[in-house]
Amino acid sequence: MKVLIVLTSHDQLGDTGKKTGFWLEEFVSPYYHLKDAGVQITLASPLGGQPPLDPKSHEPDFQTDDTRRFDNDQAVQTDLANTAKLADMKVEEFDAVFYPGGHGPLWDLHRDRYSIALIEGFIAAGKPVATVCHAPAVLLKAKDQNGDPLVKDKKVTGFSNSEEAAVELTDVVPYLVEDQLIALGGLYEKVEDWNPLAVVDGLIITGQNPASSAAVAEALIKAIK
Repeated sequence: MKVLIVLTSHDQLGDTGKKTGFWLEEFVSPYYHLKDAGVQITLASPLGGQPPLDPKSHEPDFQTDDTRRFDNDQAVQTDLANTAKLADMKVEEFDAVFYPGGHGPLWDLHRDRYSIALIEGFIAAGKPVATVCHAPAVLLKAKDQNGDPLVKDKKVTGFSNSEEAAVELTDVVPYLVEDQLIALGGLYEKVEDWNPLAVVDGLIITGQNPASSAAVAEALIKAIK
């Protein structure tokens, strides 16, 4: 089993002057779930090399057993520093693709032509596409084989409007994930803020927030097995 994990290369939080990137828990929790299940993992990003880590996600309040494992795992840190270029990735080389969130994907992966083509290719090949938190943004410009939005009439979730409001970034982000999924005809689901929710509809697997990372990984493992 081979899974491609695609991380953001975007590190600016709008016009705030603050840094963003990928959210650590949303990368390491699925990474270790997949790795411990015997999955071979390839890491890629639009620019290749070291993807930016949202510094907030490394603060003490957001640490988990998986983030602590990462801090002591030189092998994965080295892999992360040397991600492949997204443009070089091919659907036929993998069984599934996973996108961790963080605010970064709202800007770059949302409109990245290689990412959009990959997602459409995975779906067309009958292979799962999994995303968590802000990463469902990568689905917004993807189309199904009829030319309709990929999320139309699909059960999906993603970072909720109330969660964005809670972190006081509603006016900073370029759009709200919940609103966009609904606008494209997605059947948006959510639970109470910060509680885990993974939604599976066919080949599309989505998670609401950082706490949903492990559930998304488990759903992805089940899908590829």
